[in-house]
Amino acid sequence: MIPSAGSGSRLPGDAPKQYRRLLGESVVQHTVRAFLQTSRIASVSVVVQEGDVWAADALQPDPRLHLVPRGGATRAHSVLGGLEALLDAGAAHDDWALVHDAARCCITPELIDRLIDACLPDDVGGLLALPLPDTLKAADSAGRVACTEPREGRWLAQTPQMFRIGALREALRAAIIVNAPPTDESGAMERQGAHPLLVTGASWNFKITYSPDLELAQALLAARAGANP
Repeated sequence: MIPSAGSGSRLPGDAPKQYRRLLGESVVQHTVRAFLQTSRIASVSVVVQEGDVWAADALQPDPRLHLVPRGGATRAHSVLGGLEALLDAGAAHDDWALVHDAARCCITPELIDRLIDACLPDDVGGLLALPLPDTLKAADSAGRVACTEPREGRWLAQTPQMFRIGALREALRAAIIVNAPPTDESGAMERQGAHPLLVTGASWNFKITYSPDLELAQALLAARAGANP
């Protein structure tokens, strides 16, 4: 599942960042392609806002690709809507779902398979992540260093994140009921007492947030395709 209902406010432009163009295709199309190229993925749901005017033109039709107009006010609401759509379509509560950021368009089938291989035998599920490589500073209210934080045991969360549909649905519902929607699916599961598995991702599986990220993603995708960015 790919939540694609955000406005991308930190990257101004004439369209949300997931619909910006890289090498002639939308960001989300590059993202979707990696999942469609992963043979173990049964279907790909792109969760959009009702009335989305970009998605249909931004995505190439595929029998396994489904637009789900159940986007909500937050990522948690959108993912919950997507999970409920899967259940309505006949998915089982103990089926696995992978949730991935639309704006992480440099994901590859190899990384997706790595996560699936690690999580299939696990009771909880998990997420791609990277051990924190840099020194971590905490800031004060004036924008000065307050202290240096230890980086040992700290990871940078990425996506996909892979959990059972039923368990993730209940975790997200519980968080939304108390008006504390998490910023990722692992966070929802953690609040239920779960300890998701950390699976080593890759530095190039970054999320497009600011303008330079678009340039970096285009250069990387062009290099993979053997084209000029």
